[in-house]
Amino acid sequence: MIHVEPTGAVLGATIHGADLSKVVSDDDLGVILHALGQHGVLRFPEQDLGPGDVSRFSSLFGEIQGNPIGPLDTTREFPEVGILSNLKENGQYIGSPDAGQDWHTDMTYRDVAGFVNVLYGVRIPVRDGKPLGGTEFSDMHMVHDALPADVKVRLENAAATHDFTKLWDNMRAKGSPRPALTDEQRRRRPPVSHPVLLTHPITGRKVLYCNPGFTDHIDGMKREESDALLAYLFEFQLQERFRYTHHWTEKDLLIWDNLGTIHRAIADYRPDEIRLIRRCQVMATKIFDPAFAHLARAA
Repeated sequence: MIHVEPTGAVLGATIHGADLSKVVSDDDLGVILHALGQHGVLRFPEQDLGPGDVSRFSSLFGEIQGNPIGPLDTTREFPEVGILSNLKENGQYIGSPDAGQDWHTDMTYRDVAGFVNVLYGVRIPVRDGKPLGGTEFSDMHMVHDALPADVKVRLENAAATHDFTKLWDNMRAKGSPRPALTDEQRRRRPPVSHPVLLTHPITGRKVLYCNPGFTDHIDGMKREESDALLAYLFEFQLQERFRYTHHWTEKDLLIWDNLGTIHRAIADYRPDEIRLIRRCQVMATKIFDPAFAHLARAA
């Protein structure tokens, strides 16, 4: 039986007693889902996993997105498992070198939202005995609960438009080596709309579902009013009281709830300090099904 050890911080817990190279039972999956709702970010330490193990575990939670702007690389055995790395081979990055280095929530740019990210630490840079390249989170349950009452009233029935190109273009403007999006890639990811206040399918509580990376404007508002309100929300949700940082260890598997958190990758390592992480982005194709969400409530 697995055991959940909370960090004691606003987010985070370590799951002991799990071997994710093996099949996960429904009972253990229920415990994991319940812990995701309660703690938002879960660490499974000392996991010996190949790409196929990461894919199999990720698929328990929903459909894996794969490449968000193009076809899968079928030359790889598990193309749905992305690579985040500043490592180069033959002069080319083997994966995305700067993914996630702005505050965001993955896959809010899709009509079917993202549920979880699953990341596995293969190589983690260390300097002077301290791990680098951490992942920082902010708790959107706490943010919603702390919003002033008048702001909640304004947002009660509001929806916002999310746009994949916003974060991509902003990263390029900051000097990212990522190429410009083609017209076809932009057509693949048209803007979509989601409620600003979302009822979380595990906890039943409200969360603030907007983020600086992809949320472009609040629907039905004049642009000036929308920009001002979003600027307020983005500043509010990044207060230190809502934040938690995970410091990586090699062989950590980390899974987090994209519905209840926002996050960013911390770029505090040099080009010669190698970070290599495998990632699956999992869509919310199961969690809004009451029968699946019931696994968490039964745990």
